[in-house]
Amino acid sequence: GLFILHLIYFFWLIGWARRDERRMAADFESFTRDLKHRSILERGLPLSDQIEAFLADIQDVLDDPAKQADREALWQRMKILDEERRYLQSQAFETSYNLCRTMIEAYPMAGILGTILAIGAALQDGQKTGDAATTVSSIVLYFGNSIWSTFAGLFAAITLMFLNGLVETRFHRLAENRQHVRETITRAKREMSLARGGL
Repeated sequence: GLFILHLIYFFWLIGWARRDERRMAADFESFTRDLKHRSILERGLPLSDQIEAFLADIQDVLDDPAKQADREALWQRMKILDEERRYLQSQAFETSYNLCRTMIEAYPMAGILGTILAIGAALQDGQKTGDAATTVSSIVLYFGNSIWSTFAGLFAAITLMFLNGLVETRFHRLAENRQHVRETITRAKREMSLARGGL
């Protein structure tokens, strides 16, 4: 039951990450729409690559003071992009993912615990009867059943480790994108404010 819930939680995290990536990509597409020179993105390009391309376009404008028209367009679009949006606040997502990843290690231990409890129960049954043959028979019976506990724990851990391996790079990339977005927007706000203050 816990394994099924854990699996559902992993897929929920994947949906959460994809939703945040879509929102960032859509906002940055809108943000760079008025720039004269902007990246031409291939159809089907991963969202994280789209975000990186949009950020590169913004940095090109910030690095070149001669692009005054593009700087003005960026300033106007700055009102659209809000640095405090929820999908840029990564603590809740990262905490959820770390918890989900760490709990994978609990399944093999739970399987071993089930085996130990089964053997303990067999020994207790044997002590009640006082017959050595009955004790050995109970241990063999309980141990055979307890192997399935270990199997279930290992199966759950291996399956979730495989799933984690598939999504880990994407989740780390999302965290890097968020950090890159924060840094770029902070720099844009600072430079635009200084430029307009000097006018």
